[in-house]
Amino acid sequence: MKKNPERLTIEQVITRRRNKALDSRDTLALILRILGLALAVWLLLSQVFVITQVSGNSMFPALKDGDLVIGFRLQKEYAKNDVVLFRQEGKTQLGRIIARGTDVVTMDDTGTLLVNGTPQSGEILYPTYAKEGYEYPLRVPEDALFLLGDYRTQCTDSRDFGPVNLNAVEAKVITILRRRGL
Repeated sequence: MKKNPERLTIEQVITRRRNKALDSRDTLALILRILGLALAVWLLLSQVFVITQVSGNSMFPALKDGDLVIGFRLQKEYAKNDVVLFRQEGKTQLGRIIARGTDVVTMDDTGTLLVNGTPQSGEILYPTYAKEGYEYPLRVPEDALFLLGDYRTQCTDSRDFGPVNLNAVEAKVITILRRRGL
């Protein structure tokens, strides 16, 4: 029978086993923390915020092709001139709120946009002409928004598909990250 040259005392054996158990417990705690953090990030990005890249120039000059926008999904009340992300024909799009439920939208041949009889111009550089398919003045339904792109002559918006139901609005844009070579 060989003798073990390194004989351990009872205290050393107990200490080694305790350290091994603590290492296992610490590893499990670390894994649980990482999983908890991943779940929190997933919940924030799927249920509270949305991050998307602008595709096209329908909101030019406010938003340019390639810019990143961050939207807040929990917003339920929208104000005029808010920029929102909405689903239309299976695609996420951007639009500016021009009119809300019960507002009356009027467009004429001069490119003038009226909401409830008041001319709307703001910082929009392009005229707003009516497109075929809808008669103006148009009353926006109670549970809908009338959305227009800022680049009025080159976009698809409520003039093409009508007022957008509030259920189709995914988020209110809260910040823009300019592309700058990303």
